[in-house]
Amino acid sequence: MIKVGLTGGIGSGKSTVSRYLINKGIPVIDADKISRDVLTKYKEILESIKDEFGEQYVDENCNLKRRELGRLIFSDETLRKKLEDIIIPYIKNEIFNKIEAYEKQGKEVCIVDAPTLIENNLHELMDINILIWVDEKTQIERVIKRDVLSLEDVQKRIASQMPLEEKKKYVDYVIDNRGNIKDTLKCVDNILKDINKGKD
Repeated sequence: MIKVGLTGGIGSGKSTVSRYLINKGIPVIDADKISRDVLTKYKEILESIKDEFGEQYVDENCNLKRRELGRLIFSDETLRKKLEDIIIPYIKNEIFNKIEAYEKQGKEVCIVDAPTLIENNLHELMDINILIWVDEKTQIERVIKRDVLSLEDVQKRIASQMPLEEKKKYVDYVIDNRGNIKDTLKCVDNILKDINKGKD
């Protein structure tokens, strides 16, 4: 089975590409969804978060206050790293459990959709890596509109990830998603054709 890493920055349009791949019947492992699911599956994660950051970041129903914790960690690199050290091992474990399950099912291609694919060295374990790229101005405009965040909050979130220009060095394909969505999806189709050629 060919393992394909799909990454991008906040507001780059990675989720749109993922939905397109799912609609084509290609299995997509969503690292963001897994990051939410592990909080329910592994209660010790929330306990570690409470111990490290304070009980005020978990509500009375034992749900993580994601936005409040986000504001804290996106303004402090050290705190963000502490949170990643708590949760990333669980996320990686779930990702590779899903990869193994798809391989056993006989799937030919599997996509791992992860915003921090490169930052967490997951790209090294993929056969092919794809970056959905946009310029920072487009990122900011899209996220402010989508998430109703302030300019400062958006800039902090962008700054917390590796710059998209830097990510270009680590991938096999770069898709420019600044323009027409049809053009973006045509690029996706062309990459899939390349991948399928590689299987032959």
